Amino acid sequence: MSEDTCRTDPAPATGQGAETVFVPLPARAVLRVAGADAHGFLQNLLTCDMDAVDATGAGYGALLTPQGKILFDFLVMPADGGYLLDTWRETANELARRLGFYKLRSKVDIADASETLTVAAAFGRKPEAESCLVVADPRLAGFGWRVIGPPVIVGALAGGETEASYHARRVAFGLPEAPFDFALGDAFPHDADMDDLNGVAFDKGCFIGQEVVSRMRHRGTARRRIVQVTGARDLPATGTEILAGDKPAGTLGTVAGSAGLALVRLDRIAQARARGEPVTAGGVPMEPALPAFARFAWPEPSASAETAE
Repeated sequence: MSEDTCRTDPAPATGQGAETVFVPLPARAVLRVAGADAHGFLQNLLTCDMDAVDATGAGYGALLTPQGKILFDFLVMPADGGYLLDTWRETANELARRLGFYKLRSKVDIADASETLTVAAAFGRKPEAESCLVVADPRLAGFGWRVIGPPVIVGALAGGETEASYHARRVAFGLPEAPFDFALGDAFPHDADMDDLNGVAFDKGCFIGQEVVSRMRHRGTARRRIVQVTGARDLPATGTEILAGDKPAGTLGTVAGSAGLALVRLDRIAQARARGEPVTAGGVPMEPALPAFARFAWPEPSASAETAE
């Protein structure tokens, strides 16, 4: 779990039909991948299906280690004959370097476009933003829009909302995001719920780490998941250890008042609940719940789950 703390004030959910609210996301960067081989290059590396990205206008994906762990995650959108990757700013340069490592003889250009393009989220009606790329967030239906465009134009659209309100909306939808809710380099896509957020195309063929991730899916071996949690009072900081009874069971992620996200061991939470033991973070009792989009379930409590490492 990253040491970055994501504590936000609660914000009301904004429906797709409501007045448009823009939220600048200065912690995001934009990479451009272009060239004759850009599509095939990304298709062979990323967890998402680039054919689907071309068809729908946006996708959610990741670049994994050969062992199947998430090195970088991002939104990816076709633009001007190439692709834009909307990613965490602090790791953008490393992502560009890692993509360059795989370039070999591919006719691909990889560049940081953050000086000319900036990122915002929008909630409510689809925004009209001249000279900007506007797409529905590909992770969850109803989670607003992604806007990428010139800094002057995107900045002029902002109306006083901050990144804190964006993160509070994420919590309300149960939508995880690195590095607040899972640590890059340490989490599998299943840990980060990517399989339920349109982030892994299991049927597209090979990508880096595909064998491990597909095996986890078919064997049902994913035990860690990101869930929503509600505290009896305001939750402690991101990174606080979660206890199920007296057993370590996970780590608290993004916090918005008494609501939050948490990366937890499902089996240990289920065991504690079955025994009537509390689930706590920093001494604050809390109630875990599966996100509405989840296709996974709480496991049945068992002695084997209790002793599993």
